[in-house]
Amino acid sequence: MKKAIKISSIFPRHLFWDMDYETLDLQNDRDIIIPRALYMTNKNSFEKDITKLEKIYTSAEIIEQLKKTKELLSNEVLELVALRYSIPIFYRFSKNKN
Repeated sequence: MKKAIKISSIFPRHLFWDMDYETLDLQNDRDIIIPRALYMTNKNSFEKDITKLEKIYTSAEIIEQLKKTKELLSNEVLELVALRYSIPIFYRFSKNKN
């Protein structure tokens, strides 16, 4: 991973609206950056958004952070991730409706 990469050159500011965007470190803050990069994605934008992440992080790093995040990622996004990496589908929210 290249240390010289600035997050501001990759991801839009609005994804990090509640923090100091310029001080995020790609390695130390990957638990924030990875889920936020996919927070607003959908079927149409998924390929573009995940490709940006894959230029910085390995698939294992992406999967690990998405499985443990508390960010409100949609189940649709997590399904797209699982399909892309040929892993079992995992969800942030239960699919069961009681």
